[in-house]
Amino acid sequence: MEPTKSAPRAAGARREQILREAARLFAERGFHGVGVDEIGAAVGISGPGLYRHFAGKDAMLAELLVGISGRLYAEGKRRTEGAPAQALDALVRGHIDFALDDRPLITVHDRELDRLRDSDRKMVRQLQRQYVELWVDVVRQVHPATSEQDARAAVHAVLGLLNSTPHLGPQGGLPGRAATAALLHRLALGAFAALDSSGDRQVTY
Repeated sequence: MEPTKSAPRAAGARREQILREAARLFAERGFHGVGVDEIGAAVGISGPGLYRHFAGKDAMLAELLVGISGRLYAEGKRRTEGAPAQALDALVRGHIDFALDDRPLITVHDRELDRLRDSDRKMVRQLQRQYVELWVDVVRQVHPATSEQDARAAVHAVLGLLNSTPHLGPQGGLPGRAATAALLHRLALGAFAALDSSGDRQVTY
């Protein structure tokens, strides 16, 4: 029975390897700048061999973008199960992990989302909206005086900040992942804390 069980695991691991290399290559050279043969070479199999796992590059792109959107939403739901303050901290830390460990996917999403089929693109957008609403709900629990509109704007701003990691350079702009993660964590929670500041305070220049 063991070979029967191990075969699906091996196939799944191979698919993940293919997707990881496809994301890296798409981020580096663009969707149309990468051929199936190049993706195959990156994982040590022939280009045609990829068709045992995916129907083609379009299918890889769809699985990458729909897959990460679904994973973020599912993981976000799990992270909101605690008390509000802990849930917000967990959401921030979870997205930082994504932003630092899956930077090619951020680049691919920004550049290639419009290449998806309408149904896949709508699914990505739907999952992203649901993910944002998880954050909005938790932010308003932690900062109850904040309007829904302001909370949503703050969430989008913080996600934009965290998703800026592809522009920080190969080392994240800091000496090591831990330092980068700590800085992003402080900046994100600081942005949400600013929601409690007085709205009628005027700044003069």
